[in-house]
Amino acid sequence: MALTQALFNEMVDAHGAALYRIAFRLVGDRHDAEDLVQEAFRSAWNSRSRYRAELGERAWLVTILRRRVVDGWRKRRTRTISFDETVLEVGSAGHDPAANEFEDHVQAALDQLPDQLRETLLLVVVGELTHQEVADMLSIPIGTVLSRVSRARTRLRKLLTEQEVRNR
Repeated sequence: MALTQALFNEMVDAHGAALYRIAFRLVGDRHDAEDLVQEAFRSAWNSRSRYRAELGERAWLVTILRRRVVDGWRKRRTRTISFDETVLEVGSAGHDPAANEFEDHVQAALDQLPDQLRETLLLVVVGELTHQEVADMLSIPIGTVLSRVSRARTRLRKLLTEQEVRNR
């Protein structure tokens, strides 16, 4: 099935918010997440000839988004940051409709999870992909996906509980 402009626009409308949530949780920054989603959609459009409807729209788009996130992680690991670098928070023109959805304490706890656990959990929970879709995407057995999701949920629950106790 050829991916037409109309079908692509429907995919953007149907899956854009979910891709943003996944990207935000993976990178922890609203602006970086927006950029990653935009890059993922650009890549999807450029590779539309390879789209296979039987794999599912969201799984295809999340696979592309995941590649963009991993590319960013690789760049970040090789980049040198000086200690005197100053980061300024620039206000956005307008309200972020998803701002209340991403509370800092949850993101802080997610950031403490190992990358593999965090990524697998987010693909299943936030990305709403099936365990089998995640297994296929990551090229790992489904049992590994189930195990990672379970371990991630357990660790996340513990981290959030510890934060709550400290904040009392």
